[in-house]
Amino acid sequence: EGSRERIQVFEGVVIKRRGGGISETFTVRKVSYGVGVERTFPLHTPKIAKLEVVRRGKVRRAKLYYLRNLRGKAARIKEI
Repeated sequence: EGSRERIQVFEGVVIKRRGGGISETFTVRKVSYGVGVERTFPLHTPKIAKLEVVRRGKVRRAKLYYLRNLRGKAARIKEI
């Protein structure tokens, strides 16, 4: 039981990418049961089984930290 691993889906908005090369990471934010959850993942890791871009949006910033202060429909990103 302790050594078993399972695939867990984490879907949200990428609010940050940092670094380059092998040490690049990205942060994904989602709202789960009314609580904002952010997870940072290394881009090049064997632990990630699959990355899938569901939708692309148009933003004018590289870091989307302002989404942390927005609620509901205001936190949506316009699609391309």
